[in-house]
Order: sequence, then structure tokens, then C-alpha cells
Amino acid sequence: MKKEAIRVIYNTRRQTSLKPWWKRLTVLHGVGLIFLIIFFTSLWQMPYDERATDWLANVARFGARLWPPDFSIWPEFVTALGETMRIAVIATMVAFVLSLPIALGASRNVAPMWVSFTLRMFLNGIRTVPSLLWAIVAVAIWGITPWAGVAALTVYSVGYLGKFYSDAIESVDLSVAYSLRGMGAHPIQALQYGLWPMLKPLLWSQALWMLEYNIRSASIIGYVGAGGLGMLLNVYQDYYQWTKVSAVLIFLLFLVILLDVLGEWLRGKMNLPVHRR
Repeated sequence: MKKEAIRVIYNTRRQTSLKPWWKRLTVLHGVGLIFLIIFFTSLWQMPYDERATDWLANVARFGARLWPPDFSIWPEFVTALGETMRIAVIATMVAFVLSLPIALGASRNVAPMWVSFTLRMFLNGIRTVPSLLWAIVAVAIWGITPWAGVAALTVYSVGYLGKFYSDAIESVDLSVAYSLRGMGAHPIQALQYGLWPMLKPLLWSQALWMLEYNIRSASIIGYVGAGGLGMLLNVYQDYYQWTKVSAVLIFLLFLVILLDVLGEWLRGKMNLPVHRR
């Protein structure tokens, strides 16, 4: 078996080497070559900063400012964490409710083509803008308040959940739902008994992933005034309280690890599929 495999590999390499080099080029080679050209061109055109030559000293100096972490700020952290959790939970719940009808309209196997195309472009437009920019827009409209964070994360989450849910609807078998409609069932009943049982595990899994993501994002968008842990970080940075900044970052690290473990545990308990980004 080993000799046979070696013979196949040898013959394949021999046949390939007999072709001229330009006939051996593939689309992957072309994409790789273009990427390398852009990479080296970008390196050449990047502005040069003399401070970068002493980056080790810069890292050491900045690290010294962060040490030792001032964990005495834990009461402020817990208060800000509560606000962050509230922002994330409200935004995810509202986005979950809004995304379901939008996803049905964006599904090509459910809605007319012009409706699904329009809604897919709408969802693409939402996802094009990062959550931090949505937060800047929301703060400009709502002012410096946690509700700005809720609005920003709701819009951002609708862009992703609408996309995930429409893909999920397109991947399931609709014959049961159509059969129920053919037997005279109401559209809501056809959705409830013909579509929802198949969609439920996917939708809950994606909603759970979105909640985890929003808790992380809510920790950052506060940096522009949308409330939560980000606002706490911004205040400490403005007053050069770097030891408190490092303490918040360490708390955040443990929070992210806890969320990952808790998310996996919940999916296991609920028999939900693992969501892949």
C-alpha cells in the first residue's frame, strides 16, 4: 500500500512537472501573487515613525504604568458590569424579535425574489458598519446614556441575526410547512408546527452566540459614551489611572473566559449546535 501511494505521488508530480510553468498556474496562485504584491507594496508605503525603533522601551515603559493592578476598583467594576449586562441582554432580546420577520422576508425560499434581495442588501448594509461606529451614531442621537448602547447593539445584532436566521430558514425542509398550508392550516400554524421545530435549535444557538458577542461589545462601545465597562475604562484613561485600567482589563479577561465556559455548558445542556462564525 505504501509503495502504491509513493508511485501515485511520483506519477502525479512527474505529470505536473512536464507542463509549462504558465499552464501550472491556478486561480489560487494568482490570488496568492496579488496578495503578496499588495503586502509588500503596503509595507513600502507605510509611514515610518522613529519611535518604532525603540518599541521595546515603549512597551516596557507602558507596562510599568499598568503595574501593579489596582483591584480596589472592584465595586465600580461590578456596577459597570451590571450596566453592560443589561445593555447586552436588552439589545439581544429586541434584535431577536426584530430579526425573525426580517429573516423570513430575506429567505429566498419563502419570500419573493425582490423582497429577499432588498432585505439582504439592508442586512448587508447594517453589517458593513462596525458596532463602534453604530455606537458613535447612537450617542449623537441619544446622548451619553446606556440606551445609546442598547440602540447601537440592537441595530448591529439585527444585521447578523437576520443573516444567520435567513440562512437557517433556507437550509431546512419546508415541505411540512407547505403540506400544512395545503391542508388549510393558518400561516402561523404552518410556521409553528412545520418550521419552528427544525429552526429552534439553530435560532437559540445563534441568539446565545449573539448575547456573548454583545456582552463583549458592550464592554467596548462605552468608550464613546454608550455606558458600561467601556465608559469606566475611558474615565480611568482620561485621568491616567493606568493601574486601574489594568485591573479592569484583567477582570474583563476573566469575564470572557467565564462567558466561553458558560456558553459551552449551556449549549451542551440544551443540546444546541455549536455556532461557527
